[in-house]
Amino acid sequence: MLSINTFGTLQVLHGDKPVALPASRKTRALLAYLVLTATPQRRDRLCELFWDIPDDPRGALRWSLSKLRPIVKTGEETQLLADRERVSIDVDAIEVDFRAFRNLVENEQKRPNIVSIEAAWEQSNQMLLEDCELPNQPGYTAWLEQQRNELTRLRITLSRRLALSPDLSPVDSEKWSERWLANAPFDPAAAQQAVLARRRLGLEHEANTLARELEQSFREAELEPPVWADDIKPQEKSKPADRPVDDIQLPQSQSIRFVQAKDNISLAWASVGDPASPPLVKAANWLSHLELDWEAPIWSPLFRALAQSFHFIRYDERGCGLSDWEVPDISFESFVTDLETVVDAAGLDRFPLLGISQGAAVSIEYAARHPDRVSHLILFGGYPAGWRHMATAEEAREREAIMVLTETGWGRENPSYRHLFSRTFMPTATAEELAWFDEFQRLTTSAKNAVRFLEAFADIDVRDRLKDVKAPTLVVHSRNDMRIPVATGQALAAQIPNAQFAGINSENHLLLGHEPASLEFLDAVQRFLRD
Repeated sequence: MLSINTFGTLQVLHGDKPVALPASRKTRALLAYLVLTATPQRRDRLCELFWDIPDDPRGALRWSLSKLRPIVKTGEETQLLADRERVSIDVDAIEVDFRAFRNLVENEQKRPNIVSIEAAWEQSNQMLLEDCELPNQPGYTAWLEQQRNELTRLRITLSRRLALSPDLSPVDSEKWSERWLANAPFDPAAAQQAVLARRRLGLEHEANTLARELEQSFREAELEPPVWADDIKPQEKSKPADRPVDDIQLPQSQSIRFVQAKDNISLAWASVGDPASPPLVKAANWLSHLELDWEAPIWSPLFRALAQSFHFIRYDERGCGLSDWEVPDISFESFVTDLETVVDAAGLDRFPLLGISQGAAVSIEYAARHPDRVSHLILFGGYPAGWRHMATAEEAREREAIMVLTETGWGRENPSYRHLFSRTFMPTATAEELAWFDEFQRLTTSAKNAVRFLEAFADIDVRDRLKDVKAPTLVVHSRNDMRIPVATGQALAAQIPNAQFAGINSENHLLLGHEPASLEFLDAVQRFLRD
């Protein structure tokens, strides 16, 4: 069986075996175009779409077709059909994921098979043909955008149908309502259903919070807010839990302790919250300081909120914060073994694990090594591989230059260099928040260690470990994250078995306590851990 996958990167498989595709992006894009249009195309039209006039379009087309013929063979026959005027691919003998998803959506089912629909939904939750973009070919680009819009329309249709289905349980209805809203954020019907679904589950606070957030987002988009029915309308009086995240008070002072790592360096770790509450461990990530964090406009509000419900445990990475700065080893392996050391010191047998930014990769590796100890895995703003594994030569030169600048500019009184980091971490931060963060960076670690961290992060690679994660996983990512694109988070969720993905409305890689996205993050985490 010949199958062609268009969700994510273009892939052709003969049975279960992937076929090597041409290095030419235009040739791959041509294959995708012929497969998805599924009708004969005039040669002159293909030349207009894919090649510039000064070139030899017809010669280039012939070359591309010669590369595609052996790829789309079933048995001894190629499915590429061409004469002097037209070219087509006979897709009747080929499985195409986009066509299969369209058929699933458009064929009404009285009793939908939720398991098969879930699988199809997860498969489609990727950018269509992400490696087949041709920015300099406007005709093809317009067609590709149209196909991506069509995929979004199909996802909206499916999620709306299931969200409104009387045959689904309230839990499934809430899940599909959330998916409907994620794909149609300014559809009043989707907004109303999402709030109603939460209320039917008894999630009063969550329903009220979502209703207020939706009203605000509609107004910011200069649209009329949804009209809430009486059974959806948010309560007039806010309960204490409805306060902004940065208004939540610390339940008690934190307890800071120290433990010796395997190479005898000292690691600082802290716990806060009721010890009788369920534990939640946060893997360390760069730019942390157990004492200074409590004054941070970035982490502290989230930490206070998490400590309301959990016995919250975190630690400073080796080389920064209250942990030893003079250390022989700063590497990915040391990050993982330090996490092992801290959870053993805390006396934890089984616990949910939170990984933020590069701490996500550390958490993935720990969960793969210790499936019996991680009950739930939560990843925010994460990525599976550092830039050295995927950067172009130009990007590599730029990254190397940044490390040189880091070594010379990190500890200076003038914060202009550190400001480069701040702006990419938190593009919507106020001037006061940026000034605080600039100084916080300088106090957190040394210039030498900052470079060592950047080197270690560049070499991270847990891509082959994603399949080994057994714990239920939630991947949360800011939809407009400037530092780690949301597509990276979506790909992460797609490759971890049965992982859930939740996009939140923020541009920030590090969440600010006053932004609504902080509540979105907390809501997603708390609901995930309740399931």
